[in-house]
Amino acid sequence: MTKFTNVIVRRPAKSMVEGITSAPELGKPDYELACKQHDDYIAALKDCGVEVTVLPALEQFPDSCFVEDPAVVTRCGAIITNPGAASRNGEKDEIEPAVRQFFDDSRVKHIVSPGTLDGGDVMMVGDHFYVGRSARTNEEGIRQFFEILEGWGLEGSEVPLEHVLHLKTGVNYLEDGNMLVSGEFVTKPDFEQYHRIEIPEDEAYAANCIWVNGTVIVPEGYPAVLAAVQDAGYETITVDTSEYRKLDGGLSCLSLRF
Repeated sequence: MTKFTNVIVRRPAKSMVEGITSAPELGKPDYELACKQHDDYIAALKDCGVEVTVLPALEQFPDSCFVEDPAVVTRCGAIITNPGAASRNGEKDEIEPAVRQFFDDSRVKHIVSPGTLDGGDVMMVGDHFYVGRSARTNEEGIRQFFEILEGWGLEGSEVPLEHVLHLKTGVNYLEDGNMLVSGEFVTKPDFEQYHRIEIPEDEAYAANCIWVNGTVIVPEGYPAVLAAVQDAGYETITVDTSEYRKLDGGLSCLSLRF
């Protein structure tokens, strides 16, 4: 069973109102509210028994609060990714010093061009890593990622994506063999061996929950998902992420957990 001891987060920048979105109809984020929601998120993580490292906001990178994308952290080491969105690519250089506080040089690897990879496309299930082939993560990035994993005695498999931005937009592992699935992931053969908890389409956003040391943090306002997670036997905490949803972001996007 995984046990997390550390989490890295980054404060939202005022520039987040100009962040990337596929849902402009939701409006621009309210920065003050986003900061309050971030405070609540940090408090929820601490309630799960982890130490939280809080990095300062980066105004030059509107989406930089989503620290999951520029790095992937495994039990053997960290991989600095090469984010696929041009406006976000520089975030990898900003996250690396924080990651190096926890890992020595031999345990920090890099995805390099022409490979691209976003951490939001990577789902850890024990020592196996599912990686979504997406608009942000390409074949070469996945090849490099698997090569690094194999060097550490870990393994991975590719999952082609059809509709969602990132793999973890629609599927998330809750440990104990349980997996939240929505949309295209309900029928994907990749996940047949797990107990799949199917998310109703009108609550698909809340497929992005995070397991932290036995507790599952669930987005606020999705009663069917909350009930399903509780019925599966988990303690739950809810956190409102309305302002991050406006930037295609969810709970997992906002932290590196290891």
